[in-house]
Amino acid sequence: MKLTINPVKKLRGVLSIPGDKSISHRAVMLGALARGITEVDNFLMGEDCLATVACFKAMGVQIEGPVAGKLTVHGVGLRGLQEPENVLDAGNSGTTTRLLMGILAGQVFCSVITGDASLRGRPMARVTGPLAEMGAVFLGRDQNNRLPMAVRGGDLKPISFQSPVASAQVKSAVLLAGLYAPGETSVTEPTPSRDHTERMLKAFGADLRVAENTVTLKGFPALRGLQITVPGDISSAAFLMVAAAALPGSEVTLQGVGINPTRDGVLEVLRKMGAGLEIFNERLQGGEPMADVKISGGKLQCTEIAGSLIPRLIDEIPVLAVAAAFAEGTTVIRDAAELKVKESNRIATVARELQKFGVDIEELPDGLVIRGGRPLTAATCQSYGDHRIAMAMAVAGLGADGQTVIEGAECIPVSFPGFSDALKKLSVE
Repeated sequence: MKLTINPVKKLRGVLSIPGDKSISHRAVMLGALARGITEVDNFLMGEDCLATVACFKAMGVQIEGPVAGKLTVHGVGLRGLQEPENVLDAGNSGTTTRLLMGILAGQVFCSVITGDASLRGRPMARVTGPLAEMGAVFLGRDQNNRLPMAVRGGDLKPISFQSPVASAQVKSAVLLAGLYAPGETSVTEPTPSRDHTERMLKAFGADLRVAENTVTLKGFPALRGLQITVPGDISSAAFLMVAAAALPGSEVTLQGVGINPTRDGVLEVLRKMGAGLEIFNERLQGGEPMADVKISGGKLQCTEIAGSLIPRLIDEIPVLAVAAAFAEGTTVIRDAAELKVKESNRIATVARELQKFGVDIEELPDGLVIRGGRPLTAATCQSYGDHRIAMAMAVAGLGADGQTVIEGAECIPVSFPGFSDALKKLSVE
């Protein structure tokens, strides 16, 4: 499928953002492990989250919907999951796979997880390592580093895990396994990663505490179902934020965006680059902060993105590279080697595709150097099956001279169903 992007003068309007992908995943998972009913509003109707729903249905959990963003999960409790009759298919979703491994590690049955070609190529040892230390048994390709992966759960022991990287997926997998381990399980990170799992575990009734970079969970809590309203996904909002910021005269208001402080790095960077940014109507939903965000376009300036900022915006780096292409001066992105093991090698694919627009961009082992400020020329781009690459190149196309074509755009609904419609609604030609 091809997505055609024509240049626009500016973006204007008000828009609500689809539900946060990370929170939608976790709402299904913890709703399934709780007792009672969990009702979810603004659930992301993306392919990744639907893969999570399908996996839990395959393990005997009754789930109604999703219909129009509403989902009802009839929880079965920590010990209520049933052995699946078939292989669990996580599609393209690394979050489904890695978090589900943590839950499956605590089950007394055997299960097998697989995914699409992209997911089967992504590393899993960072999760299977600590989970095996807790007592789970894994059998997978490449020395338990690649899907398909068989998981034999059982009696787990708690661990104090020192994570070598700041990774919400690794931290979450260990904590979810810790639900099934007696005593206390803890995870320490070099810098804090996104904390949606901790916030939601607390909301469901888990005994959990956070001290600096360490999260500690007490095993076998009595989780209870609850009502959850999922904030708009800031990672999806980022594409529209950058587009509005880069096109002078734009003024876009995005309603109900999640502004979790472990995820709001894109806001900090856009401010540093000189974008007009206003945050208002702040509120709390199910322990998650959200607000309306207004972005005004103008001339952007270069910046540096590195260090402790990286875990707060790792998924937004492809589109921030596009912002850097429009900005005056040289932007440097470092400490982002994690990008190499996403849906694509995002360092390589961002560089390759932005070069097609005439952008002066250089790959680093852990990031990018973008010398911005040149006019962009329209290009025919590849998605590499990566939704964030496809949408980032679409944003570049809005400010390029001529018609841009994104090939392989069928991957976009993984995280942002309705993306092209959102662009059309806001575009002023």
